[in-house]
Amino acid sequence: MSNASNKEDAPQPPKVLSTPLEIAANLRTLQESHDPLIITFHERAQRFQSFLVEVDRDHNRLVFDEMIPRDGERYLLAGEPFKVEGFHDGVRVAWECTDTLQIVDKDNDRLYHGPLPREVVYHQRRNAFRAALKLSQLVDVEMAGERLKNTLSGKLLDISANGCKLRFDGDISERLQLGQVYERFAAALPFGPMTTPVELRHLHFEERIDTTFVGVRFHNMSGLVQRQVERFVYQLQREARRFDKDDF
Repeated sequence: MSNASNKEDAPQPPKVLSTPLEIAANLRTLQESHDPLIITFHERAQRFQSFLVEVDRDHNRLVFDEMIPRDGERYLLAGEPFKVEGFHDGVRVAWECTDTLQIVDKDNDRLYHGPLPREVVYHQRRNAFRAALKLSQLVDVEMAGERLKNTLSGKLLDISANGCKLRFDGDISERLQLGQVYERFAAALPFGPMTTPVELRHLHFEERIDTTFVGVRFHNMSGLVQRQVERFVYQLQREARRFDKDDF
């Protein structure tokens, strides 16, 4: 029984989606969940962030939001191909864009129009339980590094063996860079503090609630910290199961 469970939890090999229906459905999930996209131009190290604004299968159209930072537009205007990568619930959705996008200004919004991709890579990668913390039990965190002038203080929202989601008050999106490794991430876990480098994977400022949400992946974690994280995740997992059982 446990072997079957382990197989289900294991990462699956990537699939290549090629039908318009499958492609549109998965891209629409990224759009509706407002999942951030990482854009990288071939042979350029800098990463840019965007979001999907529209997925229109009937008209074979895809609309991206303005890139952050915006200077990536000059590569778009030059017609340079780029790669797009998004994550949703542990699934990596990625595709190549070789078409020239049309830059459109609409109602003071900067948008990029282009065709739907002909192929999308769908990769179920998460093989670790992601545990959410109750609002009353959010853990204090700090993030610092050479690329940060000041230490950022926030809250831990959820955690897995591979990474975690964080919340910071205000708009700190201009101070962070996708793909950057920050050398000192500290979390005040109930049984002792943990410190490890992290890589920034997701970044989104929610203006409505004046809050920045950040997703990080643990980077070069020591064995001791790995055990701390696994212990905390296991503790949260047990609490969640007990809560579900009591609720039932």
